[in-house]
Amino acid sequence: MNTAEGFVNLFYERVAADPARVFARHQGAAITFGDLDRASAQLAAVIRRNGVGRGERVAVMMRNSPLSLAFIYAIARAGNVWVPVNVALKRAGLEYMLGHSDPALIVADEEFAGQIAECPAARDVPLLLYGEHGLPAGDAVFDEPMPAPSDTAAIMYTSGTTGPAKGVIVTHQMLRLAAEGVAMCSAPRPGDDYFMWEPFFHIGGAQTLLMPLVRDVTLSLAQRFSASRFWQDVCETGSTHIHHLGGVIQILLKQPPSPLDRAHNVRVAWGGGCATEVWRAFEERFGINIHECYGMTEASSLTTYNDTGRLGSVGKPMPWFDVRLLDDDNKEVREGQAEIVVTTSLPGAIFPGYFRNPEATAKALRPEGFRTGDLGSWDSDGNLYFHGRKSDSVRCRGENVSSWEVEHVAGQHPDVEDSAMIGVATDIGEQDIKLFVQLKPGAKVDPQNLSNWLGERLAPFQLPRYIAFIDGFERTPSQRIMKHTLSSAQDDCWDRLAAKSAV
Repeated sequence: MNTAEGFVNLFYERVAADPARVFARHQGAAITFGDLDRASAQLAAVIRRNGVGRGERVAVMMRNSPLSLAFIYAIARAGNVWVPVNVALKRAGLEYMLGHSDPALIVADEEFAGQIAECPAARDVPLLLYGEHGLPAGDAVFDEPMPAPSDTAAIMYTSGTTGPAKGVIVTHQMLRLAAEGVAMCSAPRPGDDYFMWEPFFHIGGAQTLLMPLVRDVTLSLAQRFSASRFWQDVCETGSTHIHHLGGVIQILLKQPPSPLDRAHNVRVAWGGGCATEVWRAFEERFGINIHECYGMTEASSLTTYNDTGRLGSVGKPMPWFDVRLLDDDNKEVREGQAEIVVTTSLPGAIFPGYFRNPEATAKALRPEGFRTGDLGSWDSDGNLYFHGRKSDSVRCRGENVSSWEVEHVAGQHPDVEDSAMIGVATDIGEQDIKLFVQLKPGAKVDPQNLSNWLGERLAPFQLPRYIAFIDGFERTPSQRIMKHTLSSAQDDCWDRLAAKSAV
């Protein structure tokens, strides 16, 4: 394993060695390495014919399909920069991404033509629209030099759960390392199959698209995540591995019990964000081992992985990373929580910066390492535990209150399906806590009773002042709650202090 390399060379090697080997399956149809080679060469030639020079950016707004898979490989082998676009974006969000990334070409499914047409930033950019999603025909030859490992492969915009997205510059080497990290975390065997529900435009999807290059595995491509059809689809594909992000574990657990719960071939669910309180319940119900990991796109996606099954832990660092917990004075912390800071022994494993954002780059890339902005803690055996975003906290009554901690306590209430905490303005200084609660179907909970229940489990400074009941949360494609869309108003919810004064 040469982790200092890129991945296009690996692709060419696999094609030459066995072009008939299956790379992926889509709706039961096989896509071989030879198929992907021919299709990506054809599309690389299309990119050049549209006047896109080497190193220029190509925005792709497509659902998961054989065609979008081929376009991603075409962009990579052509030495262009892939700008994955969330297909749910419209108007201001889409305008921001296209305007900021400034692509030389936009490639999209026909269904998104209207959304793109509304964006002034797209008006003078060549646009290729596709109504069919199969691989293109033809045998074009594309033999330009391979990109270097340090060349930019993609600009991947973060989910933007708390504010405007930042464009992470991702190199060819970083994507190769991301796939190697997935392999270490998920422990595949020859012949295994990875069920790919995650969108290609998310790092969770992008890194998995390289798995057939680094291990003897295949992919089963799904267009999107569907909780109601998930196990049926997984049973039909015979997949051995699934990916969990955000609230996926909880969402699957909330589905009605079914004979399909144990009719699948899945051995491993790998990913991040499995809440401790549902970890064992998921393993026992579905007969699957959870392999938890931690990471960020900025550090080749996976930084640590848990291959021991230690409950709640994200494990230990990848061989090429070192993790320390530092306080605001850069002093190392061994007990308690502090910011996760990552360094590497492998040049290029950490991103070179944010695209056209020197201020954010300078804040993240420091002499002491990559400051993730995440909070972690160690146990006595050197296992890392993740405690949420450092910035996703509220300063209340002189204390920093972690959203992660409050939300995890709320999630233990028998009638609560999901929750999200934000800070809202107070009349005098600091902030008050507002908790948004989505109840389980059919459940009815009095806010005073819920507040009393929380008060038995939270410190006084952690107890929400405001509680708002909502039908559901707006989420990113990785199923993370988009907190910046939640109302900070104080007159649309129950107020603990007002209720107390009215007694």
